Amino acid sequence: MARKPRFYDCRNCPAHCCTYDHIEVTPRDLARLAAHFGLSESQARRRFTKQNPDEAGKLILRHKRDEIFGSACRFLDPESRQCTIYDARPAICRAYPGTPRCGFYDFLMAERRSQDDPEHVPDFKRG
Repeated sequence: MARKPRFYDCRNCPAHCCTYDHIEVTPRDLARLAAHFGLSESQARRRFTKQNPDEAGKLILRHKRDEIFGSACRFLDPESRQCTIYDARPAICRAYPGTPRCGFYDFLMAERRSQDDPEHVPDFKRG
């Protein structure tokens, strides 16, 4: 099966999708994370996830401080802005954005053109 063409390059983005508050982790994702790190699923659950405050019984990835957005997925490399567990990433990350276009990428590229700066990143820090 042929892959759908991608109209954007994630390497040009500061990883906006990695800053979503609730990056869902399914049981299958948890098993993948545990295998990736050579941990038991209960160890991986304690180390990498927390309960979703909005949905009882659902797990989400833990965050860490981020210079651009204030908070980001714990697996985002702050320098490269790339996923450090790409092969073990959760299904929701694998499916993102779920459409042929990424709205944030389009916004970012428009901002960069309007600022005449190919590396411009709007200030998104949360207060």
